[in-house]
Amino acid sequence: MENIKSKIVGVIAIIVFSLLCAVGYRVVFVDSTHYYVKIDNSEPKQLGNNEYEYSLTAYDEHGKMAEMTFKAGKKLREGAYLELDVMLWRGVVNWREVQLDELPLDAKPRLAPSN
Repeated sequence: MENIKSKIVGVIAIIVFSLLCAVGYRVVFVDSTHYYVKIDNSEPKQLGNNEYEYSLTAYDEHGKMAEMTFKAGKKLREGAYLELDVMLWRGVVNWREVQLDELPLDAKPRLAPSN
């Protein structure tokens, strides 16, 4: 009887460990949050021949502010709006240009207050 209980406990422990690993993997490597920025070329940091680093104020879909740093292989268009894919521990992993009408309602007035 004791042997069966220890096997059951072992199986449950393996299942719980597997679930925790799957959730952890998803949080670290899969799930991303979108933040939105407006390009300001007043002070991009030139890293190399055609590589620039931007540190800008970004807003999520709820209007929550955060400072974001990301790199681009070219100098980005002044005033362009970008959607940043941000992962918990990896930071900005991707970006794409979006139009003003694609900005979330709570981020739009912070990035384009006169529109």
